[in-house]
Amino acid sequence: MMAAGGADVDVGAPGSQLQPWEWESCAREAAEGVKAGTRTVLDVVETLGSPLENADPQMRARGLQMLSEVLLQCCSLLQEKEVTHLVLFFENRLKDHHVVIPSVLQGLKALSMCAVLAPGLAVSVLKAIFQEVHVQSLLQLDRHTVYSIITNFMSSREAELKSLGADFTFGFIQVMDGEKDPRNLLVAFQIVRDIIVKGYALGPFVEELFEVTSCYFPIDFVPPPNDPHGIQREDLIASLRAVLTSTPAFAEFLLPLLIEKMDSDVQSAKMDSIQTLNAVCMIYGQKELKDFLPSLWSSLRREVFQTASERIELEGLSALRALSTCLSRSVLSSDDEDLLDSFLRGILQDCRHHLCEPDMKLVWPSAKLLQAAAGGSLRAYYQITSSVIPLLVEQYNKHLQSSQRRTILEVLLGFLELRQKWSPEEEDKSPLLCSKDTLCSIVFSALVEPNVQLQLVGIRALTFLGLLQGLLDISDIDRLVNSLSQFILHEEDSQTSLAAMEAAGTLTPFYPEVFSRCLVQKLSEGLQSELQEDSTEFQQDRCLQALAAVSTHPSIMKETVPVLLQHLQKVQKGSMQAGVQSVVSVCQSLKQMALQCQQNAQNYWYFHQAVVPCLMGLAVQAAMQEDTLTMLSQVLLTEEALSAMVWVISAACMYLSPELAAQSVSKVVPLFLDGELSFLPGNSFPSSFQPLQDGQCPFQTQKKLVALLMAFVCSLPKNVPIPQQDRLLRDLLALSCSSDCLFTATAAAKCFAGLVNKHPAGPQLDELLRAAMDKLEQGLKEGSHRSQALTLLLWVSKALLLRYHPLTTHLTDKLLELLGDTVLGPAVGDGFALLMADSPDVLGKSCHADMRLMFRQRFFTECVPQMVQGFHTAAPGVKAHYLKGLSHILNHLPKPVLVTELPTLLPLLLEALSCPDCGVQLSTLHCLQPLLLDAPLVVSLHVDTLVSKFLSLTDSPAMAIRIAALQCLHALASLPTPVVIPYKPRVIRALAKPLDDKKRLVRKEAVTARGEWFLLGTPGR
Repeated sequence: MMAAGGADVDVGAPGSQLQPWEWESCAREAAEGVKAGTRTVLDVVETLGSPLENADPQMRARGLQMLSEVLLQCCSLLQEKEVTHLVLFFENRLKDHHVVIPSVLQGLKALSMCAVLAPGLAVSVLKAIFQEVHVQSLLQLDRHTVYSIITNFMSSREAELKSLGADFTFGFIQVMDGEKDPRNLLVAFQIVRDIIVKGYALGPFVEELFEVTSCYFPIDFVPPPNDPHGIQREDLIASLRAVLTSTPAFAEFLLPLLIEKMDSDVQSAKMDSIQTLNAVCMIYGQKELKDFLPSLWSSLRREVFQTASERIELEGLSALRALSTCLSRSVLSSDDEDLLDSFLRGILQDCRHHLCEPDMKLVWPSAKLLQAAAGGSLRAYYQITSSVIPLLVEQYNKHLQSSQRRTILEVLLGFLELRQKWSPEEEDKSPLLCSKDTLCSIVFSALVEPNVQLQLVGIRALTFLGLLQGLLDISDIDRLVNSLSQFILHEEDSQTSLAAMEAAGTLTPFYPEVFSRCLVQKLSEGLQSELQEDSTEFQQDRCLQALAAVSTHPSIMKETVPVLLQHLQKVQKGSMQAGVQSVVSVCQSLKQMALQCQQNAQNYWYFHQAVVPCLMGLAVQAAMQEDTLTMLSQVLLTEEALSAMVWVISAACMYLSPELAAQSVSKVVPLFLDGELSFLPGNSFPSSFQPLQDGQCPFQTQKKLVALLMAFVCSLPKNVPIPQQDRLLRDLLALSCSSDCLFTATAAAKCFAGLVNKHPAGPQLDELLRAAMDKLEQGLKEGSHRSQALTLLLWVSKALLLRYHPLTTHLTDKLLELLGDTVLGPAVGDGFALLMADSPDVLGKSCHADMRLMFRQRFFTECVPQMVQGFHTAAPGVKAHYLKGLSHILNHLPKPVLVTELPTLLPLLLEALSCPDCGVQLSTLHCLQPLLLDAPLVVSLHVDTLVSKFLSLTDSPAMAIRIAALQCLHALASLPTPVVIPYKPRVIRALAKPLDDKKRLVRKEAVTARGEWFLLGTPGR
C-alpha cells in the first residue's frame, strides 16, 4: 500500500518489524484508513504494537500518545466493542509509569467523547482515575484533560455517575484539591456548580466541597501582561460566585466567611463579599439567614456609616435591600418567628434616633439604610414608613432653618419615590394615607418658603404625592395644580418655573380635567394678555413652554395645539405685535409636543393633520401676499421663522406609519408641483402657488417655502412612495443651482440629497445622477451661482457617501480638486465637516436616511491620502484649505482609527496650528486634546513643538481657541513625566498671563492647567 508520503509501507506488518521512525507515518495512515472505513482501530494498535509493549517508559508513552491522537480524530467512528477493549486497555495503563499517564489520559479523553460507550464504563474510568492518579502532581494541561473527561461524562452519562452517590463528589474533591491554574479553575468551578445544580449526591461531603472551592475566595488573581488566554479576574469571580451561591446547604459555612471578609480592610474583599451576599439572598430563606442577621446588619451598617468608597456603600445598600426582600419572601407558619419584623425593628432602633439629632450629621446615612430596607417589599415599606414618616414630619416642623428643612424633605421625598416600585393598593392602613394631611401640609408649606432649593424639593415631593393614586382628594389636587400654576405664571426664578412645568407635564395624564380647568385656560389667557404692548418676551416664552409641557394627555393636546396655531394665524394677519422670536418660540413648543406624542399613533396623527396643513397654509398665504404684508406679518417669511417651521414639520412626519405618510404626501407634493391648494385650511389665496416652476415666479419669496417641502418629504420612511418623484427631483435640481437666494438654494439641495439618499438603486437613479453631474459641472464653472453649485455638490456627496454609492469616489475627487480653488477653497474645506458630521435633519437617522456603518472610516481611507498628497503639491496660498479639510475629517474620525494613523498625520496637524484661520486652529485643538491622553508615545516625539504652539495660542483673540489651547496644555501634563518635566518652568511662567484673562472661562481653564503643571514631578502624582 502507498503511504501518504509516497513511501511503500505495509500497514498490516507487525509493529515489531517496523523501525521507530515509521511508527508515526503508519499510525497516521491507519487513522486515515479508519476515517475512510477501510481499516479498523485495531490496525492502529497492531501497527503500534512494539512501542506499546516497549520496556522503555518513554517509548511506551510515545506509542500511547500516537494512539490517543488517532482516537481523538476517529472517536465518532469507533464501534462499541472497540471502545470497550480500548477503555479496559487504557484503564490498565493508569497503573503504568508516571511518564505514561499524560498519554493515557489523552486516550481516555477521546474515548469519553464516544457515543457508543457501553454502560458502566464511565463509572469504571472515573473510579480508576480517582484511585490511580494523583491529579495535582500532573502538569496543567494534563490536569485540564482530567477535568475534560469528567465534564464529558457528566454531559453524556449523568445517570451512571449519579449511581456512584457521594463517592463521585468525594472523588472530584480529591481531584480538585490544590488546583491553582486559572484555566483549570474555570472548568473545575463549572463542574462543582453542575454537581450541585444537577442534583448529584453530596452526602457527608458538603463542608469538604465548600472548603475546596471557598479557599479561593476572594479572588485576587492578576492576569499577566499579554496573557494569550484572556482570563480576567472578573471571570474567576463570576465563576466562583456561581458555585458559592448555588445551594442553601453552603449557608452555614458561607455566611461567616462573608462576614469575616466584609470586616476586613481590603476593599476588593469587601466588594466581593457584599456582592456575593446580594446574590445568595436570591436562594436563601429565613432558615439560612436567621442566626447571622445581627452580624450581617452590623457589617452593612458600618459600610454605610463609615464608608471609604461610594461604590461599596451602594453595594452595601443593595445587599440590605436583598436581605429585606429575602425575609419578606419566606412563607411563615403560625409557629415561626417573623424574622422580617424583628430585623426591621433592629434597623429602626439603630437608625431612627439619628433622624432626630440636632446636628443632623448622620441623617443621610440613616435615611439610606432605612430606604434600602424599606425597598425590599411593600410589607417592609409599610413597616419602615409607618415609623419614619411621622417622625420626619415632626422634625420638619421642629427645625426652622431652610437648609435643615430641605434635608428632611429630601429624605421624605426618597420614601415617596420608593413607593413607585409597587402597584397602587387600596389599603386604609397605608402609612402614607394615614399621614396624608400632615404630608400635604409640610409640602405645601415648603412651596411658599423663600428658599429656592427648598421650593424645588417641595415641587418634586408634590409630584410624587400626586402620582400616588387615591392619596389626594379633589381639594388637594386643585390646590396642587393652582400651586404649580402660580410658579409657572408668576415665579421670577426660571429654575423653579421649569421644575413646575416638568411636574405639570408628569401629572397631567393623571388629572387632565383639573389641569385643563386650572392651568391650560390660565396659560391661554396669559398668552393673549402678554401679547399686548406692555408684555415681555420672557413672559410670553414661559407661557409657550408651559403649554407644550402640559400637553402630555390627548385631551389637553387638543386644547393647546389650536391655541398655538391661532397665535401664528394672528401674527400672519398682522393683528398682533410679535417678532421673529415669538414665532420661533411657538414652533419650538409645537416641536416639543410632536415629540411627546410620538408613541401614541392616534395622537400623533391628530397633531400631524392639525399642524402641518396649518403651517404650510400660513406660509403659502404670506408668500402670496408679500407686497401687501405689514412688517408684523412678514416675520413668517424670515429665514429664522421658516427654519423653525421646518423642525416642527419634520417632527410631525418622521414617526408616521407608511400608510398615513403615503396619504399625506399625496397632498403635499402636488401643492409644490402643481399649486394644488385644496387641502390647506382657508380658501383666501389670491394668486397661484408654483415655487418650483421655471423662471421667476410672481413673488420670489414663494421659492423659500421649498424648505417646508424638504422638511416633509425628507422625514418620511424609505418605503413611502413619493408621487411624481422624478419630476420633483429635476425641479429641485434646477432650483438648487439657479436661485439667487442661498437659503432657497440650500433647502432645494438638501431636499434633493435627502430623496437621492433613499432612492432605490437602478437606471432611474443613474440617469438622475448623470443629470446632476452635468448640472454641477456647468454650475461650478465661472458664473454667479458657483456657491450654490458647491452646496449641492456637498449635500449630494454626503447623500451618496452614507449609502456607499460608487459615484462617491468621483464626487470626492471633485471636492479635492476644488480645494485648490482660491475662491471656493475655504468653503470646500469647511464642507468636509458636513460630510463627516452626523446630520441633524434630512440625512440623519431620525429622518430614516440610508446610512451604512463605518462610512467615516471608509471616507478617511479613500480621501485623506489624496488630501495629504494634494497639500504637499499645492501652491502656498491654498495649503490652508487642505489643512482645514484635514482637520475637520480627523476631528470627526473615531478615536481608535485616528490613533493608528497619528504618526503620519501629526506633522500636518502641527502645521494646521500655525494656520491663520481660526476655524482650522480650533478644530485641530479639539482633535489633538484627546490624542494627548490616548497616544502618549507618538505625541511625546513632538512635545517641544506642541508646547510652543499651545502657549502661543493662549494669546489668541478668539476665546474658544484660548480655552482649547489651555485644555491641551492640561492634557499635555499627562505625558510621561521625564518627557514634559523640562518644560515645567516655561509653562508655569507663560500660564501666569491667562490667569488675568478678561473672560472667566479662560481664567478657570488656566488655573486648572497651571495647577496640573505645578504638581508635575511631585511625589505621589
